Amino acid sequence: MVGELDKVAEASIPYISESDPTCVGRKYSEVGQIPADWAVLRLSEVVEPNKSICYGIVQTGPNLQDGVPCIRVIDIVNGKIDKSNLIHTSEVISASYKRTILKEGDLIVPLRGKVGEVGQVNSDLVGANLTRGVALVSPNADFDSTFVKYALTNSEAKRRFTASMNGSALQEITIDSLRNFQIGVPTRTEQTAIAKALSDMDALIESLEQLITKKRNLKQATMQQLLTGQTRLPQFALREDGTPKGYKQSELGEIPEDWEIFPLKEALSIRHGKSQKEVGSSDGDYPIMASGGQIGWANKFLWNKPSVLIGRKGTIDNPSYIDVPFWTVDTLFYSDIKEAHHAKFIFFKFCMIDWAQYNEASGVPSLSARTIEKLLVALPLYEEQAEISEKLSEIEREIDSLERRKMKCKQIKTGMMQELLTGKTRLI
Repeated sequence: MVGELDKVAEASIPYISESDPTCVGRKYSEVGQIPADWAVLRLSEVVEPNKSICYGIVQTGPNLQDGVPCIRVIDIVNGKIDKSNLIHTSEVISASYKRTILKEGDLIVPLRGKVGEVGQVNSDLVGANLTRGVALVSPNADFDSTFVKYALTNSEAKRRFTASMNGSALQEITIDSLRNFQIGVPTRTEQTAIAKALSDMDALIESLEQLITKKRNLKQATMQQLLTGQTRLPQFALREDGTPKGYKQSELGEIPEDWEIFPLKEALSIRHGKSQKEVGSSDGDYPIMASGGQIGWANKFLWNKPSVLIGRKGTIDNPSYIDVPFWTVDTLFYSDIKEAHHAKFIFFKFCMIDWAQYNEASGVPSLSARTIEKLLVALPLYEEQAEISEKLSEIEREIDSLERRKMKCKQIKTGMMQELLTGKTRLI
């Protein structure tokens, strides 16, 4: 599916540019410049007459396991309706709010907290209802529901939504503001064409996200197998006489017969990061690393060998790996990996450890160098470490490549929304 949908991102979408002599003129409107043949409509003019824009159930009562599902603000996640944790109300309460009982294609607009996120109802939520924090927008048959959703979620719409919020501590969009919110609208045929082009991009992005999740799960399973020796790479699975290698008991349980148990201090020395004040922030060439990743650039480095980084205070359960000269802040440990061991392999071993259980403070989580260095691990010889590391790094490279493709597709989609939903670019 990804291969097919990639064509959407790579190919030029048929369009008429503003400079094309067949292109109609443009006009200024309340929603900015739009084609002269587009209308500007309030949302109240887009919805079904018997489904006025309104919010849902004020008090849903007890959460009934077999009741009617109700969608809340927190159930709208990245423009989708997350069905994993819906609350349920009674049939009686839902029936008393029949104006917000959902049908396929209805749009769910959060009134607070998630400006610009709009959920669309599919067949498995037909008959569900809403809570007080979200509003129902039910486009009538003259309008493409998916087009209206995109028209409500582009960057300009988000800006206008934000500007329309009241000034109270709990900022929200009022029902009146939502009813009077305006969008630029082409013919039904053009709406559908625009919605199709943008939906294809969304389908590609979703396919990439699913593939990334699959690859991450594969990486985790492969780590579990290879880093414990449960599965051996073919070149290390046999003895010299051709018979399969076995396993032996150890302090850590069963391990391969040719692996040994060591405290981590046999593989590395833990070193202390230094204050950022010593280098400040500059336009230097060396990354300044913290628990959350890079936070700036330094004009000198603290360490110039491949290293495993792990939090000393704060975030102690998120080890990372770096193989370029770097500076680390004082809330982070870095490591001097000894020559008999492969640095990236040691990093993968760090990722398999539940560091939270070694927290040494009751307040802000913390680790000590001594705790890390005395921890026992099962290690093969360098050659096997290197091959295991390469196998896992290959999966990481695939994930990174997919992440870059996903980011590119998101950027393309953002550009397409800006062009198509303003009519600056017209589909043929």
